[in-house]
Amino acid sequence: MRSKRANGTAADPAAVLAQLGDSIRQISDPDELAFEAAARLGQALGVVRAGYGIIDVDTETITISRDWFKPGLESLAGKLSFRDYGSYVENLKRGEAVICVDVRLDPRTREHAPALEAIAARAFVNLPVSEPDGVVALLFLCDATPRKWTDSDIILIREVAERTRTAVERRRAEHFVRANAARLQFLDTLGKATAVARDADAVLSITTRMLGEYLNVSSCAYADMDPDLDGFTIRGDWAAPGAMHIVGHYSLADFGKRAVAELGAGKPLIIHDNLNELAPEEAATFQNIGIGATICMPLVKEGRLTALMAIHHQRPHRWTDDELALLTEVTERSWAHIERVRSDEAARESADRLGLANKAAGIGTWDFDPVRNILRWDDRCKELFGLSPDANVTYEGAFLRGLHPDDRALADAAVTRALNPDDPKPYNIEFRTIGIEDGVERWIAATGDALFGQGRAIRFVGTVLDITAQKRAERHLRLLNDTGSIVARELDLEKIVQIVTDAGVELSGAQFGAFFYNMLTPDGESYMLYSLSGVPRSAFEKFPMPRNTAVFGPTFAGTGVVRSDDILKDPRYGKNAPRKGMPKGHLPVRSYLAVPVISRSGEVLGGLFFGHPEPGRFQIEHETTLLGIAGHAATAIDNARLFAERRRAEANLQALNAELEQRVAAEIAERLKTEEQLRQAQKMEAVGQLTGGIAHDFNNMLAVIIGGLNLAKRKLGKGEIDVDRFIDGAIDGANRAATLTQRLLAFSRQQPLSPELLDINKMIGGMSELLDRALGELINLETIFAAGLWRVKADPAQLESAILNLAVNARDAMPQGGKLTMETGNASIDDKYARDYGLTPGQYVLICVTDNGTGMDKATLAKAFDPFFTTKSVGKGTGLGLSQVYGYVRQSGGHVKIYSEQKVGTTVKIYLPRFHGDELQSRRDTNAPRPAGGHLSEVILVVEDDDRVRAISCESLRELGYTVIEAGGPREAIRRVEDGATPDLLFTDVVMPEMTGSELARVILERHPNLKVLFTTGYTRNAIVHNGVLDAGTHLLSKPFNIDDLAEKVRTILDGLP
Repeated sequence: MRSKRANGTAADPAAVLAQLGDSIRQISDPDELAFEAAARLGQALGVVRAGYGIIDVDTETITISRDWFKPGLESLAGKLSFRDYGSYVENLKRGEAVICVDVRLDPRTREHAPALEAIAARAFVNLPVSEPDGVVALLFLCDATPRKWTDSDIILIREVAERTRTAVERRRAEHFVRANAARLQFLDTLGKATAVARDADAVLSITTRMLGEYLNVSSCAYADMDPDLDGFTIRGDWAAPGAMHIVGHYSLADFGKRAVAELGAGKPLIIHDNLNELAPEEAATFQNIGIGATICMPLVKEGRLTALMAIHHQRPHRWTDDELALLTEVTERSWAHIERVRSDEAARESADRLGLANKAAGIGTWDFDPVRNILRWDDRCKELFGLSPDANVTYEGAFLRGLHPDDRALADAAVTRALNPDDPKPYNIEFRTIGIEDGVERWIAATGDALFGQGRAIRFVGTVLDITAQKRAERHLRLLNDTGSIVARELDLEKIVQIVTDAGVELSGAQFGAFFYNMLTPDGESYMLYSLSGVPRSAFEKFPMPRNTAVFGPTFAGTGVVRSDDILKDPRYGKNAPRKGMPKGHLPVRSYLAVPVISRSGEVLGGLFFGHPEPGRFQIEHETTLLGIAGHAATAIDNARLFAERRRAEANLQALNAELEQRVAAEIAERLKTEEQLRQAQKMEAVGQLTGGIAHDFNNMLAVIIGGLNLAKRKLGKGEIDVDRFIDGAIDGANRAATLTQRLLAFSRQQPLSPELLDINKMIGGMSELLDRALGELINLETIFAAGLWRVKADPAQLESAILNLAVNARDAMPQGGKLTMETGNASIDDKYARDYGLTPGQYVLICVTDNGTGMDKATLAKAFDPFFTTKSVGKGTGLGLSQVYGYVRQSGGHVKIYSEQKVGTTVKIYLPRFHGDELQSRRDTNAPRPAGGHLSEVILVVEDDDRVRAISCESLRELGYTVIEAGGPREAIRRVEDGATPDLLFTDVVMPEMTGSELARVILERHPNLKVLFTTGYTRNAIVHNGVLDAGTHLLSKPFNIDDLAEKVRTILDGLP
């Protein structure tokens, strides 16, 4: 290991420091001063390298701008990482000097010795330079061989470091002041130079030139980024003499990954030497456009890279912080100025466009400062208030003064509301002005907005638009429409022509107008004056009516409109003798306009004439408007004439109607009399037919009854007892008569019903044996029962009878045999069908009976429900079967429909209403054994006004074993009860002279609340039946009845069975 003396370097610290002071005294550049101090120290200590570097403690790096080294070595200029050379950086960060005698032996550098020896640092000293904020710089000395650093070496190094630090700080402060002054002067000069620029390209051109010249670079350029950020376009540049211009489009990726990453992140791209810092292919891109070093500054707006500004050197160049800072500031100022220039340019263009648009649209603008009470109007705004362009304006002296008196308060209040800072209202109004200088009335539409600051209105701007023509057109349109509407309703001719003449004067601006009716005098020349407007009638009374002259003729002939700017100069004027023009004293007329009034039929009804003392007052739009007025007039006059004719016709018609009404009344009375006679005849025929049918069938039955009883009586008189067959025949006839009566009641819907809750499928299924017997062996019966069939509430006995009737009818229609189908299903009847057939719309249960028999033609089908109508041979049927079915179904709230076709068959459909109530009710078991007779202890009060019926009833009850009390009427029955009779059952007729059976029952029940009641009747008359259904809890035995039915009914009631 060698010392400095062994190396022949005897350094006198005092001499070294004196020489150092002399050498750096004249150096103003701080970096140059630091380099000079390091060089002097290195030479004095005999090392191979010495220099200063800036330390970044966070990144543990040192940036060396320039170092001193002996020949044969290379500069370390650039950024180096301490960690590449050992672990001693921790000592430096604490402000401790690092003194290494041999990097191969020092544990802090042993592993990194090759790297240190590569930069000729076998031994080194690193002395940190500290400031209050920490370590900021480093003075380093390196030797190529191991070296033991002496105390005097270290003392000298520290002294030089301290003196250098002080001098550098002083120089940097001086340099900062000078540089800052120069920078500010440059920026001021740049600002003044760009202030006169009116567009962005001019600003950028001035900026690149001045910045390039100030920094003494090769070129300076600006560029806009593509929307996709993949490329950029250099729009303009400045190049020093001998340097390349680089305007054009470039791909950002061609300049390398570093350029893409740093610029994309919004960071400046700083390259001191592209050949040493970039890959060869990336460096080539810069070299191809003459760039060896560059700073490219990005401009980021709203998080997006939008533009670039760059400075370049043809050769490698170490960029300083001052250059970077100046480029940063110039870039920001330039683009801010560019945005203002562009904004001003856009504003000027917008203002120019707005001015042109306002001028084209006739819009005026105003600007009011309510704080200083300053009002500004453009020329158009002044014109709309009747002022010259050079007139001075104020709010009170121009705006309020120029308003129409009727609109002044309204407009002033609108301004006040718009300027209210607490609740500003939109300023959008229409008002009238009276020209201050020209006196012209105008309609104005004004809109505006107020700006507020510090709780008050500070500016009020807006526009005004002349809407006079629009208002005039609206007024004319209203007048034209109102005129048409009014005259359309008016039927008085004089009023019609006056209205249209007045409207014509208003719409045309004429001085006066007149309507001349096209009525010729006997000589065929004069026309009748009908109305005037604008002047009194006396103005024309002293003049004769107009004649068929060249001026008036076309109007009364209906050949067209006559319009003249100056009738006195019209070639048609003044050609007719003797006056040859307007008579003396006539109203002065220069402008002339005449329009014919022509009816729908083509007749010229008259003419509308308008005049004005000034020439050129009537235009084409007046002509068009008055043609419309003339059309309204023609229609109204036509209508008035038609109305007058109609009134005459109505008077004649009323007279005729009066006579016709008398004739019609007589004819109607005669026709009603005839129709009533016909209806009575038809009614008597129907009654006769029904009565005949009833009489025929009853006579047959009575023949059997009477004949049988007579034979039985004769036989018994002779002592013969073989009379059963005669008595049976009489009973059978009586039963048939009873059945016939029930069918007649069913047809008339008077038969009392006892409805029960029914399962139709179960009921028809239970009739199978009965149906098989009735149909016989030739008929095949098929039943199709719908699943989930709804329930109905109906009289089971009557429904079974109806189904059996349909089955028998079907059997008789298939004499050779066939198939009978009974089908059930759920159905719905809609509103229309229900209305057509008088039903209630809703859900129904369907019973369908279909045969494949002979069928019916239309004539037969139309009479199918008529009573006593039958197609069967004599003795085969009564003709009441279908009538009974129809009456029963309708009485039950249902519907019957027949479909039939000859040789195909017949289908009868029965619809019964679905029951929606509680389904707890069930049918009584009809197969249960009949109840037995009574006991003498059971007392029955029989009330019947017919003696023979009462006798039979009483005898039957005694035969059954009951004790019977008889009463010939209600009052007798009541007396019996009052006398102490206590019956268990009241058996009473319903229809009796004194009171009904139900009234009797109520009286007796008051004394005997537990009394049970059985009614009997042949016809109820609604006494105990309502809507065809027995009242709830009522028992009824219909006449006629046999003793078995009576026994069953009485026993059931007394035993309390259902």
